[in-house]
Amino acid sequence: MSCLDDRRATTAPGTGFLRIARHGRRSVVSRAFASSPLKLLTPRNHGCGAWIYTSTYGGGLVDRDALRLHAQIDEGASAFLSTQAATKVYRSPNGTSADVHATVGGGGVLVSLPDPVICFASSRYRQTQRFDLAESASLVLLDWMSSGRRESGERWTFDRYSTRITVRCEDRLVVYDALSLDSLDGDLADRMGRFDVFAIVVLTGPALRDHAERAVARVASMPVPSRSDLLISASPLAGGAIIRAAGVSIEAVGRALRAHLTFVPALLGDDPSARKW
Repeated sequence: MSCLDDRRATTAPGTGFLRIARHGRRSVVSRAFASSPLKLLTPRNHGCGAWIYTSTYGGGLVDRDALRLHAQIDEGASAFLSTQAATKVYRSPNGTSADVHATVGGGGVLVSLPDPVICFASSRYRQTQRFDLAESASLVLLDWMSSGRRESGERWTFDRYSTRITVRCEDRLVVYDALSLDSLDGDLADRMGRFDVFAIVVLTGPALRDHAERAVARVASMPVPSRSDLLISASPLAGGAIIRAAGVSIEAVGRALRAHLTFVPALLGDDPSARKW
């Protein structure tokens, strides 16, 4: 892996810039810059897409950390964006944040499959993700979070968590989804019940239309046992779908989601999960 760092650039701490361009049959990282504590890792792969992993010095977010990533996927290019590990949010009375803004050009594909966010006790985390797609661009997006360090007795003990997703195609709003969990609104463990992990997957764009239709049909045919440890729903979008999942463990939800994302390796020409799970 290589960490690209343009030291001549001057910008706010925690800011990153990415540009992915099409070069022949492959997509390449034509620009990558990150300022501490954000890191960008770009491993080689055998496929047609560029792979980028985000990380932080210290392995998590501490009080007042604010990450901002701007990504541009050029026309006809494809990219896989993930995290090196789960995003750990440490005790943060003043809050932490992460903002992603990505644009995808015509015929471009962005697959964003990060590890889950894990908020520790007394932490505060705010996240926004905005994706601006050209008419023929496609997006696979996963956003998920867990209750915390359950094995250490920290289950829904963070102070505040919020996430917002906005997906636009040209000037048309495709998806707007927001989740806010605040301990001031009532005991989170009581409100979240038996579940410890919540996830949403967005599939949209011409490259994903058939996969989205199959996912909706597959979920509709699945039985839902009473008091199940895993719940999955799927709703159609115009040219796509939204899949939601709730489960008792990261592993169970991860397995279920991967079963609906088996097309990703063919989309990228290589399988990122083969090296990670």
